[in-house]
This record gives sequence, C-alpha cells and structure tokens, in this order.
Amino acid sequence: MTTTTQPGIPDPGPVVLDTTVVKSWKAPIAYAAFTIIAFVLFVIVGREETESGFRLSTDSDFFQLPVVAAPTQLTCTLVTVLLAVITIWSAVLVRSSRRVPLWLTVVFAASLLFGFLTWAAAGGVIPVTGLLFGSLGLAVPLIFGALGGVISERVGVVNVAIEGQFLAGAFTSALVASITGSPYVGLVAAMVAGVLVSFVLAAFAIKYLVDQVIVGVVLNVLVTGLTSFLYSQVLTPHAQMLNSPPRFDRVNIPLLSEIPIIGPVFFRQTIIVYIVYVSIFVVYFALFHTKWGLRLRSVGEHPQAADTVGINVNRTRFWNVALAGAIAGLGGSYFTLGAVGGFNKEMTAGYGFIALAAVIFGRWDPIKATLAALLFGFATNLQNVLGIIGSPVPSEFMLMLPYLVTIFAVAGLVGRVRGPAASGKPYIKG
Repeated sequence: MTTTTQPGIPDPGPVVLDTTVVKSWKAPIAYAAFTIIAFVLFVIVGREETESGFRLSTDSDFFQLPVVAAPTQLTCTLVTVLLAVITIWSAVLVRSSRRVPLWLTVVFAASLLFGFLTWAAAGGVIPVTGLLFGSLGLAVPLIFGALGGVISERVGVVNVAIEGQFLAGAFTSALVASITGSPYVGLVAAMVAGVLVSFVLAAFAIKYLVDQVIVGVVLNVLVTGLTSFLYSQVLTPHAQMLNSPPRFDRVNIPLLSEIPIIGPVFFRQTIIVYIVYVSIFVVYFALFHTKWGLRLRSVGEHPQAADTVGINVNRTRFWNVALAGAIAGLGGSYFTLGAVGGFNKEMTAGYGFIALAAVIFGRWDPIKATLAALLFGFATNLQNVLGIIGSPVPSEFMLMLPYLVTIFAVAGLVGRVRGPAASGKPYIKG
C-alpha cells in the first residue's frame, strides 16, 4: 500500500497495488506424471542385468577413455528418488507462489534421460559418442530449416513450406552435383531452389494476400509431387549420370577433433556442418544486433509503425522470405551431399514440419530453435542406437519417438506462447 501527495493536488487516498501471482501447477503435474512412469519402468518392471555400460571414446580417439559401468537397478532407483524429490520441490515452489526455475527442468530432464538410458542399456554398452554424433547429423537439416523459419516468421510470413524447400534443395543439389561433379556447385543450386520455392510463397502471400498457411501446404504438395515425378522419369533411368552426386568428405579440425567426446562429435564433420555452426551465429547476431535485424523484427511486430518511418514492409518481407528459403535449401542439400549420397522420393520424411515445430518450441529465437532441433535429432537417433544394442523398448514405439517428443515439446512444454504479432497477417498499405 502506497500514498502520494503533491502540492495543489488533492490526496487520492491509499493506492493498492495488485501483487497477485498466478500459480501454475503445470510443471509439478508434468514432473509427477514422468516420475510415476519412471517408477513403473525403472523399479517395478526393472531389468535382470546387473550393469549398464557407457562407451565415451571411439577407436580413433587419441585419448582413450574407459567404459563407464553403472549398476542398473541401483542407478535407476536413485534416479527415481531424485525425480520424486524434484517433483515435490517444484510443488512447494508453486504453492509458495514462486516460479519453477528453468535449470530445475533441465536437471529433471537430464536425470530422466540418464535413467532411461541406464535401464535400456542393461547388459549392454551405449556408444555415447556415436549417439551424439548421429544426433547432430540428423539435427543439421532441422537447424537450417529452423533458422529459415525464424527469419521468415520474424518478418511476418508463416513458412509452412520448409518441407518443400528441403525437397527442392535435396533434388536440385543431387542433380547439379551429379552433372558438374562438384558438391559446392550443388550447394549453391540447393540455395537457388529454396529461393525459387520462397518466391512463390512470398508472391502469393504478400502480393496477392492468399492465406500463408494454405500457400505453404499447397507448395509442399506441389514440390513433393514434382520431385517424385522427376525422380521416377528422369533420375531413375539415368541414375549413374544424374543421381550419383559426390559427397563432402569429413574435415578434422586439428587439436579440437582430439578432445574426448566433444572432438569426434563437433569437429570431425563435413563442410555443411561447419556452415551450420557459422549460420547459427550469423543469424543470431544479425537478428538482434544489426540494423537489418531491427528492421526485420519491426516489420514482423508492427508493420504500420515500420511503414511510418520509411521501411518498405512488403519488400522487406519478400527478400527476407527469399533468404529464409535459401537457408532451408541448404538444409535440403545435406540429405544428398552430406548423408545419403543421392536423391530418393520424399526423403525428407516430414523434417520440414519438425523444423517448424522447433521454431515454435524455440520461441522464434535462433539459439533456442537450434537447441530444439538438437533435441529432435537426439530423439530420432536414439531409436537407432537402442535398436542396435537390443533394447526391450518395442520397435514401433521407437519409430514414434521423435514425433512423440515433438508433440510433447510443443504442446506440453511450450504451452501458450506469443509469436511475432504480425506473423501470418498480410499488410495492406494505408
């Protein structure tokens, strides 16, 4: 309660400030649900094997680390107890009208993951470096797509066409790299293909004011049908000449590549992976620390205000959507020039939509969207690793895992978030 008086102004009396804090039991309820699942899985079901192994080095590492063995049942029990403690702690925080800190969620998730890996690897050994290496590889196209999605939505255009840009980039890079024999030319061709798809999206959404989501969905169907037709009619009959692109070789960074765990995962990669490192930094810095980024964000938040200070809203949107398409096209090239080594029908397998989910999960921030993409990549690769070591988890569930993680992350963890205010809304001058 506060009172204020000034000479010549009557005293208004006491002013009561409303300091009510809205309690959200979302985190404790989610924690409790996962704790119950962990208790059933880790304690009641359990595993008969006594130890779970974690291999921290590869055979080519200069520094060889020993395999870490953990007692399966004891570790799982301790993890379950820790999860229960965190759940109770979060409930106490909410009851006292305090927020559950983000680091507590990170600790809970990391503990749950460690417990699950220990349970799943009972009697076997999980190659930690291989798990992380594969996760990064699967996340690379998602990161490119998420960065393109962040730029596009920050400028005010919902980019549902990331899947189509992936496919266009993958097809074009395979074709051009096969003809020229240069993967670098294939990279440029993939960017051009992504830009062309973006031009169509921008033209209909910005100039002709067509619903942006509908345009994106139609573009995805169009590019999927077009690339599938050309694959069957053009690439397949002449596969040796038109669908045998050279792949990028792995480049080891001196010294950094010899650091245990980190070196093999991050610094024994292809040029496309190193490009994604640079892209993350450039997009983040440019978006939040340059005049270009300020103009872009102003157009996506309040186009009328941007127009009044002389910014051409529709032109800014058009060219930034094209830039987003070029970045997404790079992600498509990774499928053919960095991973598979050739184009196949619908080879992106819905990655464009997962990249769009990473944009939302990352709250339209390049760094957070990158972390979300890494999470989805980890979930995708986890099914492969657990299948190799003979995990008791049903294979059908493992195939669903990356999509379950996507749904849980967007619907369960993100909740209600506010994107750019003008995203998805066409701007009509005057």
